[in-house]
Amino acid sequence: MTQTRSTSETGLVGRIRGAYEVLAREVAKFGTIGLLAFILDTTLYNYFVFGVPGAEAMGPLHDIPLRAKILATSIAMVFSWLGNRYWTFRHRRRAAVAHEFLLFIWFNILGLLIAVACLGFSRYVLGLDSQLADNVSANGVGLVLGTLFRFWAYRTYVFKGDALA
Repeated sequence: MTQTRSTSETGLVGRIRGAYEVLAREVAKFGTIGLLAFILDTTLYNYFVFGVPGAEAMGPLHDIPLRAKILATSIAMVFSWLGNRYWTFRHRRRAAVAHEFLLFIWFNILGLLIAVACLGFSRYVLGLDSQLADNVSANGVGLVLGTLFRFWAYRTYVFKGDALA
């Protein structure tokens, strides 16, 4: 009996340790993809609006910065989906690629709304309208909360295919 209990406890501890290791790898990979997507988004936006550093010419979309931001963010979002699909959550991806991609876009929009809600709360409820307050609320608190939400949503709904044993 003692041997059976010891084996079952070891099995449970082993399963918990294995689940923790998978989660830790997913978090690290998710963070890496997110950082690269952020760099891609920022770099593309600055190129589209301001052009190449040191060159006198403006960027190709310098007259339409909102469209430039939408384009840069869209490209970064596709990069992020590909990175998360084929690297971070490769053991969880779905066979229905289009459905997975639409869910990914949907949860990205919800994550963006979290950041916008934080900015709106800071500006319109708390009355804080400085550049620092905007960056802390939207790119600090909002980005962190939105990122935590997206990680949970991707893992729970988007890349929810059967995890490989």
